[in-house]
Amino acid sequence: MTSIELATRDGKCPARVFHPASGGPWPGVLFFMDGLGFREALFEVGDAIAQHGYYVLLPDMFYRAGPYTPVDPKVIFSDPEVRAAWGQKIRGHTSQELAMRDTAAFLDYLAAQPEVRQPKVGTTGYCMGGGYSLSAAGFYPDRVAAAAAFHPGNLATDAPDSPHLVAAKIKARVYIAAATEDQSFPDAMQERVRDALAAAHVEHTLETYPARHGWVPRDTPVHDPAQARRHLDALFALFDATL
Repeated sequence: MTSIELATRDGKCPARVFHPASGGPWPGVLFFMDGLGFREALFEVGDAIAQHGYYVLLPDMFYRAGPYTPVDPKVIFSDPEVRAAWGQKIRGHTSQELAMRDTAAFLDYLAAQPEVRQPKVGTTGYCMGGGYSLSAAGFYPDRVAAAAAFHPGNLATDAPDSPHLVAAKIKARVYIAAATEDQSFPDAMQERVRDALAAAHVEHTLETYPARHGWVPRDTPVHDPAQARRHLDALFALFDATL
């Protein structure tokens, strides 16, 4: 793992880079974090993806908030007041518009690395990052060959920047893994996403894992090791086939 800073239009964005110890060039992967902050549990996921043979870039999407300390995910999950305060103080520093503006810089970085196979990349995202992963495929269709979203939320809302609205621009293969009983991605919203992708003739899979929202990172109280392993298997199948 290497720590770097990326120059964006809005400042310096801390990021981590992961890749195998030898070999290359490797396909590039842009990893969009969840809403709980830049932390070790995400670095472990990035490293696991890299060890399968990928060059992974994980940016801190909350860099506009300045230096911060992630709150214990167990507290975020259990205390509504802490969760609301975190959302207002930290999570409010990003949006689809800002994230997609940043993504131009992230893709430029990957394009400049001799260790990265060009020109197509894959994207993956978790929770909040799931929407950014799908959006990136729509905003940058000539760069993103595969887009994955795990326990995502709010992929199809009435907001003008809802991720499902970019479906017509997507050229990538899409994989979405929903959580069971997830208020942020209920069955009706899943159907709305399916319909949008199908209408746009996007090759896609949307399935529900028997796990709760947030099951991938090991530091959440709903972490499910078996389903986290399954998510990697699905991600590798998607990326191996497209990248």
